[in-house]
Amino acid sequence: MHPAWQKDPDLNLVQFLQKLAQEAGFQGQLSELTDDILIYHLKMRDTDKEQVIPGLKKDYEEDFKTALLRARGVIKD
Repeated sequence: MHPAWQKDPDLNLVQFLQKLAQEAGFQGQLSELTDDILIYHLKMRDTDKEQVIPGLKKDYEEDFKTALLRARGVIKD
């Protein structure tokens, strides 16, 4: 978190957390903000918006037909 916070040196910690929550689309109380939301948002905030989500990338297929055949077990790795 520290490298990201250094990019906004004029914000205190609470203000920075509020900024991250707002960027992530979190609308609840700051006290309800989970570590998972913060960690995921910090990891993904500077990536290309078209990039595949890392957790889904292992199962990603460019071609729908290939994905369907692999899911049905017709194509094996």
